[in-house]
Amino acid sequence: MRWKVAILTASDKGSKGEREDTSAQVIRELVEEELGGEIVDYRIVPDEQDEIMAAMIEMTDYFQADLVLTTGGTGLGPRDITPEATLKVVERLVPGLSEAMRSGTMSKTRRAMLSRGISGIRGRTLIINLPGNPKGVHECLVEVMDQLPHALGIISGREGEHTS
Repeated sequence: MRWKVAILTASDKGSKGEREDTSAQVIRELVEEELGGEIVDYRIVPDEQDEIMAAMIEMTDYFQADLVLTTGGTGLGPRDITPEATLKVVERLVPGLSEAMRSGTMSKTRRAMLSRGISGIRGRTLIINLPGNPKGVHECLVEVMDQLPHALGIISGREGEHTS
């Protein structure tokens, strides 16, 4: 099954073309190779809550992505507001995914505990916040990749909750 995936990068410098978006490249590779997903939308927006929210809403409601992966804006800086934007668009939280990413990457870097990324559901779309660092993106996504097909199957209604 090919999952429809959207990638959203929150980055002031990236949105101005001042920084190459290598984190999105890591996401694209993992999604295509490990998940068998198809990228249906990709964009870079500045670290502005309204722009992040609008992009997520369009990706979920218009493009009907099964999965939206965000990168950037999950740290402690004053412009890191991706989790707050995500909280305003999701209907239900899926804390276990974010907890697993933080817990699983703590052995690699103690700074993983500083990530504020969240995961949640909007309609039939799973939204997961990933860090902005390409290495962190890879490590976090690998931690949950094996559970994504089942989670997406349940959220999309393509499989029952108790199938094995």
